[in-house]
Amino acid sequence: MNKLKSIFNWKMIYFLAFVMIVPKQAFAMHIMEGFLPVEWAIFWWAVTIPFLILGFRSIRKTIKENPDTKMMLGLSGAFAFVLSALKIPSVTGSCSHPTGVGLGTVLFGPFAMSIVGFIVLLFQSLLLAHGGLTTLGANAFSMAVVGPLIAYGVYKGASKAGLTFAFAVFLAATLGDLGTYLVTSIQLALAFPSEVGGFFASFTKFSTIFALTQIPLAISEGILTVVIMNFLKKYNVAELKALRVFSKGAEQR
Repeated sequence: MNKLKSIFNWKMIYFLAFVMIVPKQAFAMHIMEGFLPVEWAIFWWAVTIPFLILGFRSIRKTIKENPDTKMMLGLSGAFAFVLSALKIPSVTGSCSHPTGVGLGTVLFGPFAMSIVGFIVLLFQSLLLAHGGLTTLGANAFSMAVVGPLIAYGVYKGASKAGLTFAFAVFLAATLGDLGTYLVTSIQLALAFPSEVGGFFASFTKFSTIFALTQIPLAISEGILTVVIMNFLKKYNVAELKALRVFSKGAEQR
């Protein structure tokens, strides 16, 4: 754990320094403050809150049963914070970015990641003006609720199908990322249906805007998540087994 902590510390300094010098864009896939109509902002808060309650209970249970995993929980949060803060210019003045939720989802499950993702989004809205407080419910639902649920389902399904551990992690992180952006496109289309074509025309517009940059970003996130998981697999096997990350025999694949 000391070796993991040392490597993690200097890499965090590097990434945070990079975040500070990346030019900030006016629009990003975190829905910005005040952008959603009030009724939709309230709706997404109401939908998200039950998952936060489940997430709090999940984290409390995990830490009680496996207190040595606190470091990896912090790593999951830092990983999501750094990746989702890296805004890559897209078309029409908007931005795309990775989500970073796949790592924590594989380690701790989707409900725990709802709390971690919510905290990440909260700090980004307060410190980086990335997203907003009124839109926090909507952003959390797409990135901290649906993204982890998709990633977890994909990981478990791939593992049961006999795919290698690395490929299961890759698919989970990649599809969890893409699922987040699909839901965000739905949220925006519901709030701002097109005058011609309604919801479906608006959804097509929003989802197409981000497809060109988000697909390669999702693949890159999947590869990076595999790299981190392989490192943990090498130096933290006991913690991974305690968290039941491996399916039967997966640690040998």
